[in-house]
Amino acid sequence: MHHVLPVLPRAFAALGLAPERDASRGATSTLALEGAPDMAIDGTERRLQRPITAAQQQEQYSGKKKTHTDNNLLLVNEHTDTVISLGPAVAGKKPDKKAADEEEIASPTNATLDKDTSFQGYELAGVLTRQPKKTERPGVERGGQIP
Repeated sequence: MHHVLPVLPRAFAALGLAPERDASRGATSTLALEGAPDMAIDGTERRLQRPITAAQQQEQYSGKKKTHTDNNLLLVNEHTDTVISLGPAVAGKKPDKKAADEEEIASPTNATLDKDTSFQGYELAGVLTRQPKKTERPGVERGGQIP
């Protein structure tokens, strides 16, 4: 595994499948323009070994996964299932929307962007966003009380 791992980034770049590391160049990426400009954005978490210092522990601790993590933002072309942009690793404590706001993501004009509820209120200029709504369970009213 240690022999193959350094070769992978060069192989992806040679095939033209390497994701952009700078999200501001995502709009002109050939991976984004392939097929229709339909994209999805999501955050991924990778587990880390527990940091030694208390300050690092507090910064890296993700309440969502109950462990210490790093987060990356992924922008994916929905038609080709290829990663357009892979954002830098940020602390596990940082919410997905805040990381996306800081990363200045660019996308093709007239594109659609699917996002989950962790990106509530996140909008890109010139992009139609789609976000799922929570379905109400039958028998449960809005206040969370069962009649």
